[in-house]
Amino acid sequence: MKVEIITPDLTIFTGDNVTLIQLPGIDGSFEVLNNHAPLISVLQKGKVKVINTGEKEPLFFDINGGVIEVVNNKVLVLAE
Repeated sequence: MKVEIITPDLTIFTGDNVTLIQLPGIDGSFEVLNNHAPLISVLQKGKVKVINTGEKEPLFFDINGGVIEVVNNKVLVLAE
């Protein structure tokens, strides 16, 4: 799936071959996998974990909250 993590200042991550993204939701951590149902959710401060196809180690990004939108196998994280 395609994932973009952006802030008001810059794009933190863009990837086309992501298999999993784990996010700090307002009610707890949750994961989005390939072909996930459409979703919009609020995020709290925490770490975003991204597992990219072909990478040996997961990538981690710190955010201070934000919003996630999942639609048509595309994930957009608008982070603070």
